[in-house]
Amino acid sequence: MLREVVNINEELCDGCGDCVPACHEGALQIIDGKARLISDLLCDGLGACLGHCPQEAITIEKREAEPYDEVKVIQLIIPKGKNTVLAHLKHLRDHQEFDFMKQAMQYMQANRNSLPFNLDEIVREMHKPKVGVMHGHQGGGCPGSAERAIQKPTPDAPSAAISGASELRQWPVQMHLINPASPMFAGSDMVLAADCAAFAMGDFHNRVLKGKTVGIACPKLDQGTESYMQKLIRLIDEAKINTLSVVIMEVPCCSGLLQMAKMAVSQASRKIPLKMMKISIAGEVLMEEWV
Repeated sequence: MLREVVNINEELCDGCGDCVPACHEGALQIIDGKARLISDLLCDGLGACLGHCPQEAITIEKREAEPYDEVKVIQLIIPKGKNTVLAHLKHLRDHQEFDFMKQAMQYMQANRNSLPFNLDEIVREMHKPKVGVMHGHQGGGCPGSAERAIQKPTPDAPSAAISGASELRQWPVQMHLINPASPMFAGSDMVLAADCAAFAMGDFHNRVLKGKTVGIACPKLDQGTESYMQKLIRLIDEAKINTLSVVIMEVPCCSGLLQMAKMAVSQASRKIPLKMMKISIAGEVLMEEWV
């Protein structure tokens, strides 16, 4: 099957081994002085090892590979102890791989009497709210995907008058990483923007983003965009966002983002206003209308 797995550039790899402990799934080993992917079925393709390679020898590629097997992975991880199991589960959670999380928990529940740790401790830890920001990050998972509310200065604060100040209110912003259950989205007006839009449009923050939450995506290059529509439906029905504004570029492939939003609005149980803004590659607003 075609899926994402790690690729190791042997010319860059110096065999330091920093990537091996970062791969809790046990898919990497140092063999003959080089990092090797020992089994396709153990690699989840989520890239926990990437940031641990000082030589930048590891990338993610899409190719024919054995299907990832969560049950096989959790069987190999359990003997490594509770902390490694927790790191693996949080890694899956941070990347929205909830089906794999469910498989792992079901396996451990069925075999709880033979586990070398108390499964209830795992469950309690996984239900704790995530704590962590980019500075002072605590706990497992990727610091870059930790939820963070961004406080904006009051209107009379000196920094509020700075030209070009950021209007970003929340982190993360990529659609694969945002959590529809986050309180930051509750009752907000939301922008769904093509990830090129903010680069093309000079006043994107002030004109489009101010006072709103945001998710960014590329309908052409992103993988697994099927989950985006489900997240949008949850944002409408569960987070109860007030409005959804879709910002797309004039290029034809970008229209897929608007179609995704339209489908989500039509399938959601709540009905909310949907706005479309189309901008040129030079940053001009070509069209802005409620659809």
